[in-house]
Amino acid sequence: QVQLVESGGGLVQPGGSLRLSCNASGDIYSIGAMGWHRQAPGKQRELVAIIGTRGNTNYADSVKGRCNIARDNAKNTVYLQMNSLKPEDTAVYYCVMLITTHLEVRRAVTYWGKGTLTTVSA
Repeated sequence: QVQLVESGGGLVQPGGSLRLSCNASGDIYSIGAMGWHRQAPGKQRELVAIIGTRGNTNYADSVKGRCNIARDNAKNTVYLQMNSLKPEDTAVYYCVMLITTHLEVRRAVTYWGKGTLTTVSA
């Protein structure tokens, strides 16, 4: 089994910064793309940022220039640095990874974390 565990969320004032982390553990053979999604109250889940195996990145327009996604392959961890936070960034943030396990090396499966709440408020 594979588990993704996020950390780093919390309450932050507008204009502040937070760094989210997500670590994958379990029967991991390889990890492909890693990313972050978020779901604000009453809204659909949306992609925030994604990073490929070669470090190529893509960001939602709403966070471009304010967020940076990075990965540490040795630690099976993805990070999301968020700066200049706005109240509209308030959401539950979910990490997602495309993982191949030793049991099924020919099939990559998308795994999700349980989410970490980030609240931007004065």
